[in-house]
Amino acid sequence: MKEKTQKTQVTDGAENPASGGEQTENEILRQRKEKLQRLREEEGFDPYAAEKWDRADTLEDIRERFGHLQPDEAARDARVRTAGRLMTLRRQGKATFADLADESGRMQLYFQINEVGEKDYEFLKKWVDTGDWIGVAGYPCRTRRGELTILAAEFKLLCKALRPLPEKWHGLTDTEVRYRRRYADLIANPEVREVFRKRAKIIASFRRTLEEHGTLEVETPTLSVLAGGASARPFKSFHNALGLDMFLRIAPELYLKRLVVGMMGRVYEICKNFRNEGIDTMHNPEFTMMEVYWAYADYEDMMNLAEELIRNAARVVGGLQIEWQGVELDLERPFRRVSMLDIVKEETGVDFRSAVSDEEARKIAADKGLGGELKGNESRFAVLNLMFEAFCEEKLIAPTFVTGHPTEISPLSKRDPDNPDYTRRFELFMCGKELANAFSELNDPLDQRARFEEQLRKKEAGDDEAHDFDEDFINAIETGLPPTGGMGVGIDRLVMFLTNSRSIRDVILFPLMKPKMPL
Repeated sequence: MKEKTQKTQVTDGAENPASGGEQTENEILRQRKEKLQRLREEEGFDPYAAEKWDRADTLEDIRERFGHLQPDEAARDARVRTAGRLMTLRRQGKATFADLADESGRMQLYFQINEVGEKDYEFLKKWVDTGDWIGVAGYPCRTRRGELTILAAEFKLLCKALRPLPEKWHGLTDTEVRYRRRYADLIANPEVREVFRKRAKIIASFRRTLEEHGTLEVETPTLSVLAGGASARPFKSFHNALGLDMFLRIAPELYLKRLVVGMMGRVYEICKNFRNEGIDTMHNPEFTMMEVYWAYADYEDMMNLAEELIRNAARVVGGLQIEWQGVELDLERPFRRVSMLDIVKEETGVDFRSAVSDEEARKIAADKGLGGELKGNESRFAVLNLMFEAFCEEKLIAPTFVTGHPTEISPLSKRDPDNPDYTRRFELFMCGKELANAFSELNDPLDQRARFEEQLRKKEAGDDEAHDFDEDFINAIETGLPPTGGMGVGIDRLVMFLTNSRSIRDVILFPLMKPKMPL
């Protein structure tokens, strides 16, 4: 039911007047600290004393309820009570216009001396600045120019900002400053806030989809005595009380499979992983993964689940037709499925199904310009993967499942019974980047022990990304791991693709940054 309305004569305020000269941020900080001191001394008012404000309405709520108001119309009997940060102030004698922002949007405020009273209006003029947080109560109206506005009847200064708003100085377009001062980035760039709202929706969509499939969300250790579940260099720490070296998790895989052994059925975890690697547009040492394991399933079930998860996530943030950095993708189409052997042959003309020796494979790679990537002892399977990474990955723009990875580089995946040199594994690529990795999980404890031993030999030979030997995990699958399908999905990268974000730092609120050195 619409509230009663009446005509009101309200005009829009002019833009901020010229400041009369540029000031540095430090100069404004100094002036505002002095102003804060005067406020406390002259008015006896502490702008940090307020513990709460009874906000009844967000700006979005007000816009939805009173969007029907016509120019010069006010809902005088429909008092609203809201709060937010003052983004602009435009003082005009006995009237002041302001833009108020909260987490849901922005709206104009209109202060009149005869509405708020002379004392409060003088307080507003003298002590309130842009950037301050205020609570305000009043009446919705629409100005002559059609701007939905709150005509203030009362207000309260809730928090004084000592530093100026970032957009006043440089628009906060410098990416390094944006990542270092994310709080300022979020103030200056509302579209950044929207990216992180979409991130939350994507993660919530994952949870809904997995729970619809009867999958239980669990938590496994972030800190452990072994860094297992993936081939990566870990972060190392030390536990003083136990006198133990410990490691931040690089993947939750081995713990989650222990839960399947323990008859938990279908389980998943959305968690932070940590890998001691470089930083670029696709990599941050701390990142978010979703890993899921289903008893009695295989890697083809995981392919179907991956398509479902990604489509459902895309729907909640915009739809199945997406664009990433100028590339248009149709997620409604079935994702392509192709073996690593076939895609390498397709892109390079080299058929690794033929009887290619290790030496011949290395020569082929060298002839293709990859000699600098070779150490001279690689197997033909390692060369196959190297050629895939060099010549194929970046061309996989539409979502593509690449299957049949060599057993040598897949220590946790079940072998292909028709060709034991390869595995029941896939990696999902989109826009030339890996998005997911999945297996029909290896559940043969004798085979798993042999592969861990091979990984241990690689580690002893200097490969600091080789998998650790986890004796307790061997004990677990000796107890019996049923046929199981498992998959990990990179949440950060998916958010990048679904929000058209160029860098992983754009979708992580506080990405790792190299400390700034003092001048």
